[in-house]
Amino acid sequence: MSARILQYLDPNELPPGQLSKLQVEIGHDGLGRPMRLPVLAVRGRKPGPVLGITAALHGNELNGIPVVQKLLCELDAGALHGTVIGVVVVNVPGYLANERQFMNDWDLNHLFPGKPRGNSAQVYVHRLLERIIKRWDILVDLHTASFGRTNSLYIRADMSKLATARMAYLMQPQIIVHNPANDKTLRGHMASVGVPAITVEVGNPQRYQGDFIKRTLRGLRAVLMEQKMIRPRPLTSGPEPILCRRSDWTYTDMGGLLEVFPRVTDPVSKGEPVAELRDPWGDVIQVYKAPADGVIIGRSANPVAATGARIVHLGRLMDKDDDSVIRRDM
Repeated sequence: MSARILQYLDPNELPPGQLSKLQVEIGHDGLGRPMRLPVLAVRGRKPGPVLGITAALHGNELNGIPVVQKLLCELDAGALHGTVIGVVVVNVPGYLANERQFMNDWDLNHLFPGKPRGNSAQVYVHRLLERIIKRWDILVDLHTASFGRTNSLYIRADMSKLATARMAYLMQPQIIVHNPANDKTLRGHMASVGVPAITVEVGNPQRYQGDFIKRTLRGLRAVLMEQKMIRPRPLTSGPEPILCRRSDWTYTDMGGLLEVFPRVTDPVSKGEPVAELRDPWGDVIQVYKAPADGVIIGRSANPVAATGARIVHLGRLMDKDDDSVIRRDM
C-alpha cells in the first residue's frame, strides 16, 4: 500500500477500521523538494481518544521506530476504540544525516511550540504541532540516550498528576523520574495545553535493542487497555520501577580519559567512587564520587572526556518526604 501525501493530518478524516500509511508535508529543502514525515495511523470504528506516539525527535534515536511500526501494524483496527497515530521519524533531516540535531545544529526538543515564521527549526516544530499533533489527546514521546552515552529504560513524567503517573507505571520501565514538564520540550508544551504526556527513554542511540523495544511495546499496549481503546488481556508484570524524585548529571572538571564504573540501574552510595580520569600516560588524575545516594539512570560510554564532560546521570531516590508529591493511588 503506497503512502498517501497530506498537508494536514485530521484524525476525523482517516478511514475507519484500517491502517493508513501517510506522508505529512512539513517543509522544503534548499532545492524546493518537500520534506515529509512518515506516519502510521489507525482509526477505529468506535469513538475514543487520540493517542499519539513520536519517535526520532532526535535523528539518532532509533529504538522508537520499530516500536511505532510494530504497535500500529499489529493493532486490530476493527476493534479499536479511538485513534492511534505514530510519527515514525520526526526529525527527518537528522535521521538522514545520522545526526542527533536538526539542520544547523538545532535541538528540536528545546524549541516548542516553535514559530510560524522563524528559523527553519522553529517553523519545523510549529508545523509538526499544527499539522499532526495538535488534535492528540495523549502523547508518548520516545527517545534514547545521545551519542557517547547509555541509558536505562526510564520515564520522565509529572508524578503529581494522576494521568501521567498512571501511564508511567503502566509502561513498566526500570526507573521513573518525577519531572514536571515546564520547559520547551514537546512533552512540556503538550502538558501546558492540558494533554497528558510522558517521555520514554528507550535505551541507547543509533541501534535497535530488542528487549527494550519489546518492553516498550508491552507498556504501550497496557496504556491502550487502560484507556479502553483495545480489548483487555492479562498483563505480564515485571519488577517494580525505581522511583526518583529528581535526577542530575555529574561532570568532569578536567580533561582526560574517563572510565565509569557503575552500570545503568546500579545503586550507588554517597561518596562511592563512580569514575576515574587518567592522563594520556595512564596516570589517575581525578577520582569522581557519587554526590548522593541514588541509582544510575545513564552514563558516559565515551572514554574521551574534555572538561565538562558528562559522567553519570544520577537519580535521587524518593523518600518519605516525597509522598505528598508522588501519586501512589494507582
